[in-house]
Amino acid sequence: MAVSGHVLEVNLGNFQEAVVGLSRKVLVLVDFWAPWCAPCRALGPVLEKLAAEMDGAFVLAKVNSDENADLSRQYQVRGIPAVKAFKDGKVVDEFTGALPESTIRQFIEKNLPLPGDELRAQALSAIAQGKPVEAEQLLEQAIRLSPRNDQARLALARLAIQQNRHADAQAQLDAMSPVFQLESEVEGLKALLEFTETARSAPPMSELETTITSEKGDLRAQAMYQRSLLLLLQGQEEAALDQLIEMVERHKNYQDGLARKTVLKIFALQGNQGPLVELYRTRLSRALH
Repeated sequence: MAVSGHVLEVNLGNFQEAVVGLSRKVLVLVDFWAPWCAPCRALGPVLEKLAAEMDGAFVLAKVNSDENADLSRQYQVRGIPAVKAFKDGKVVDEFTGALPESTIRQFIEKNLPLPGDELRAQALSAIAQGKPVEAEQLLEQAIRLSPRNDQARLALARLAIQQNRHADAQAQLDAMSPVFQLESEVEGLKALLEFTETARSAPPMSELETTITSEKGDLRAQAMYQRSLLLLLQGQEEAALDQLIEMVERHKNYQDGLARKTVLKIFALQGNQGPLVELYRTRLSRALH
């Protein structure tokens, strides 16, 4: 399996161990290539040179896409060479084509672990154990070690939202790099803060339900929107989405498509994936068309 010290030949049989499992300990770059591909022959030696030069900072896993079509399909390889960066068992970044060495070096460096990542991992474990105070202290230490540790800021923002400290959460979001602020998880937290702020001025649920039953037009649409946010903040995601889908069907153009935009923000809260997102993405498409 090992080609050299930090370069592995990987196939379907050992991918889980050599890539997914190993990426929980170290950054793994997977190079999808083929023998007939000229750009692949240009890129491969550059990646191998950097793997040797960085001496264990990352592992290079080479996958012959001709011999491992199932892996190529699973990871949506549409052109080669394709390089995908794995951390914590999942793809976190990627590029396609034979890029210059300087660009590849930048790609690798931005995906290497940051000082404080171990503290962040301990904090996530503390959160899972119901120890938010300990988790917050660990995350703050991680950020002091590396102010650009956006993942630590994300965890701290999420923790602050759970404790209704919305100003603190917003401060962490604002301090993230502009590129990281485009991540779906960050967009989701921004949406949650927006929903919480809007819901503060909403009437009681019973009053909203009466308005939905008795009124028409914009008054009814507004009540439907407010009711959906209250349901969402109560943890009733499906009921909230049901209300919004009905709003799309009945009040599609209210406030420039507010219901549709809100559904998409809820998808971002869910990481834009999962059974709930797939179900309601289909329902939203039907409601729009």
